Amino acid sequence: MDFDSTPLGGLLLPSRVTICEVGPRDGLQNESAVLPVEVKAEFVARLVDAGHTLVETTSFVHPEWVPQLADAEDLLAAITPAPRVRYPVLVPNERGLDRALGLGVRDIAVFGSVTETFAKRNLNRTVDESLEMFAPVVARAREADVRVRGYLSMCFGDPWEGDVPVSRVLDVATRMMALGCTELSLGDTIGVATPGRVVAVLDALIAAGIPVDSIAVHFHDTYGQALANTFAALCRGVTTIDASAGGLGGCPYAGSATGNLATEDLLWQLHGLGIDTGVDLRKMVDTSVWLAEKLGRPSPSRTVTALAG
Repeated sequence: MDFDSTPLGGLLLPSRVTICEVGPRDGLQNESAVLPVEVKAEFVARLVDAGHTLVETTSFVHPEWVPQLADAEDLLAAITPAPRVRYPVLVPNERGLDRALGLGVRDIAVFGSVTETFAKRNLNRTVDESLEMFAPVVARAREADVRVRGYLSMCFGDPWEGDVPVSRVLDVATRMMALGCTELSLGDTIGVATPGRVVAVLDALIAAGIPVDSIAVHFHDTYGQALANTFAALCRGVTTIDASAGGLGGCPYAGSATGNLATEDLLWQLHGLGIDTGVDLRKMVDTSVWLAEKLGRPSPSRTVTALAG
């Protein structure tokens, strides 16, 4: 492996992992409550203060689709960027890209699907049509020297189509990377993945020439497998893990999806493995308790529950 590693019972694990904190975007978009922009700005500031260097901040999706994030411009204006911290935003199309570039955004994300049913429900397009829509977005962003994360949803299972073949994931993943994405986030959108499936998908992508350092994983905890799946990904050399403060999130277009992997639960695991993250667990717990009060409900994170008292 071409990264610094830490041994564990004969396994070589990364010595450092970057957490992509998705709470402000993927987490809040699934909440029924719409938080004021000043609360969102404080949320982002707290995450950065805790040590995060990659915070997915908002989305330029049409407000009719995601009203919780309709204040994207106001939020970005309220944030004072910290040095060496990236603040990616989700853009659905060229109009969204224009808005993002106009505000000086240097990291964007596009959101695709491996399965046809979810592509039609989420994007109102086929998989092929969605890739065609992304092509000019990615090309223009790269011309502007803007990083592009490509999200791929339903990589392990789909509530309408069932199990997703590894070959299908490989096909769409390679096409997404060929557009010019700088990173690919593999989404277990409804939380049905198991470690064996995670390893099979990662092995296929790596064998096809997709660099492991350009792969991230994004797990939901529907069946309690998110941390086990994360460990399987670590064993394959993945060093970017998506997580959401307090376990916020789900998917507004897939009702069976439960919350994202909680950042605090991930930190407890990674720090216990001797893996550096640069993120302060105590500050994250305090942030999630604070946010839970704003949302009017307790955090589902087991680590937050255990440490909050």
